[in-house]
Amino acid sequence: MAAELLESNEATIASVARQVGYSSAYSLSTAFHREYGIRPSQHRRASASMAE
Repeated sequence: MAAELLESNEATIASVARQVGYSSAYSLSTAFHREYGIRPSQHRRASASMAE
């Protein structure tokens, strides 16, 4: 769900973290990196460049 939110809107990573149940951007970033192998900000940049 966080990956979709990062792709679909300009909300901050902290805001996305709260929306999906994490207490901080750091917590989301750690879990996201463990699952996807990249940081949320990297995912957002990659999805934005693919949309162009």
